[in-house]
Amino acid sequence: MSKATLRIRSGARAWTAATALALLALAVSAGSAQAVPAKFWGVVPQQVPSDEQFQTLKRGGVDSMRIHVEWGSVQSAPGAPLDWSGVDATVRKAANTGIEVLPFLTGAPSWAVPHVFVPGTGKTSKAPAHLPASGAAAGAWANFVKGAVLRYGPVGSFWAENPIVPKRPIRAWQIWNEENFKYFVAKPNPAEYGKLVKLSSTALKSVDPGAQAILGGMFALPKGCRSEAKPKKAWCAHDFLQEMYRTTPGIKSRFQGVALHPYSYFYPELRPRIEEFREVLKANKDAGKPLWITELGWSSQAPTRSNLFAKGLGGQATQLKGAFSLLRASQAKWKLKRLYWFSVDDQEGSCNFCDGSGLFAQGFVPKKAWYSYVKFAGGTP
Repeated sequence: MSKATLRIRSGARAWTAATALALLALAVSAGSAQAVPAKFWGVVPQQVPSDEQFQTLKRGGVDSMRIHVEWGSVQSAPGAPLDWSGVDATVRKAANTGIEVLPFLTGAPSWAVPHVFVPGTGKTSKAPAHLPASGAAAGAWANFVKGAVLRYGPVGSFWAENPIVPKRPIRAWQIWNEENFKYFVAKPNPAEYGKLVKLSSTALKSVDPGAQAILGGMFALPKGCRSEAKPKKAWCAHDFLQEMYRTTPGIKSRFQGVALHPYSYFYPELRPRIEEFREVLKANKDAGKPLWITELGWSSQAPTRSNLFAKGLGGQATQLKGAFSLLRASQAKWKLKRLYWFSVDDQEGSCNFCDGSGLFAQGFVPKKAWYSYVKFAGGTP
């Protein structure tokens, strides 16, 4: 711009040209932040943010928050009333701030489904032996799903009980989490998951006909997913999706979006993982379905040979910038509707990179990655 300005001898003409270029730069910047679907920029907290933290996130450009709604935390025993008090606090803060909520409904309590040790963990972790897709567990799960919509949907009791809270009913509901990986169901089973999706869709739409069922975020390449062992302890996301289609007649009409957790060591690896997932949709004549990336992230911990998700503070920001640039550029091609960074905050010991995955460190101190996130989302740090 300075060279162009030097060629203009008139001070008025120079001012006009410089101003026009500055305005053009601002328009390009604003356009790049907006050239994605509404509510595109999301985050996943590991702990419930405070009111002030919600405000910080909103100011930074966060549109949507994915939250964990655990069945066992809501219903303590068979036939017990559903206690939504733990979820209410998050929904209230989000509504007051203008942030959309995407709940992922998950977890079968041990009174509904027996829990077993997760294979290969040395009896240190347990998961439901199977999904609540049949028998008494299926009926109890359906009641839980209906209860969630009756609480937070368009005619939800939460909004009636809290008239001063801006009414922002939840219309999209994610069914389970990483259903293709042993940590969330000990024996992942695509046919069983297809049954759960159909059951959940019926429950959702019995209360809110406009509700959207979104598939649980599938871990793209969990360890062991390429093994031929049967039963499989982990499925590659694209294989799991294909098998769900094959074994579940009529499934296409029962969900409105697919979800992926394309965790990778380096952001260029996202492309093949997303494209092979979308190829399954195309092969099943379902290519119009939107894609939700409901978890994606890297850790700011110091890099080590044993943890390739750890990138350091600068490396975490670099991976975010590369990933977000790629995903924004390919948004239309991949029909990407939402993008959620995991996570808002660090939480020690909850997974192999969760203690450094946050955009904020302990004390809600922003990291370099937060400032990068804000630039993409068009917010203010």
